[in-house]
Amino acid sequence: MTNSFFKTALTFILLLAFVAVNAGNISNKPGKKSIRVLLVGGGSSHDFDKWYKDADVETLQKDGLATVEYTSDPTTILSKLKDIDVLLLANNQPIADDATRKAIFAFVDAGKGLVLAHPALWYNWKDWPEYNQKLVGGGSKGHDKYGPFDVTLTDKKHPVTKNVPQTFHLDDELYYQIPDQSGSAIEVLATAKAANSDKVFPSIFIVKYPKGRVVGIALGHDAASHTIAPYQTILRNAVKWAANQ
Repeated sequence: MTNSFFKTALTFILLLAFVAVNAGNISNKPGKKSIRVLLVGGGSSHDFDKWYKDADVETLQKDGLATVEYTSDPTTILSKLKDIDVLLLANNQPIADDATRKAIFAFVDAGKGLVLAHPALWYNWKDWPEYNQKLVGGGSKGHDKYGPFDVTLTDKKHPVTKNVPQTFHLDDELYYQIPDQSGSAIEVLATAKAANSDKVFPSIFIVKYPKGRVVGIALGHDAASHTIAPYQTILRNAVKWAANQ
């Protein structure tokens, strides 16, 4: 065999080695840093550690999309806001500190991302009406009995609903999410409807807050939400969109 043959073969082998070594970097789109997320959980009526601390953190950190820190201590929020891109609130326990409340608004006013998960869409705090009025654009004061319902996309073209089926089915608490006509407007991306009812409620939506990027996700009571592909896709899309990626 000639020297040229061996040179060609060696070049081909080196090329294959380069592709193999860099395959992970290519798939992860080099140049894009992981989105820094603070996920806040804790409170009542939900298994926060199992479904938010464990399941949702794993979903977001898959393939290096995000670096997530979970806390169930709201008093730690204030010191961490300066180092994150997206605040993901999944708590229904109080955020009682006035400085933290103001800092959350300042964070969103600075153009940062806010994702509001299932428990955080409730009317949790009577002494903080600005939260629901301005950041949620409404809220829930009740929900259907836990059981089956359908979620249907109303906007397939929005980045938050990318690669999500037009309609999907799950068991969950169907939140009676009611927009506040005096608050921030919402852009509904998906609705939820029980099979035995004609009432339709926002399920996935964008809050038209003037400066920041805010997403509401009304799904998420337990495994029937957190472990299915549509929910996981919506959650990842929401964090990406909120981070302006």
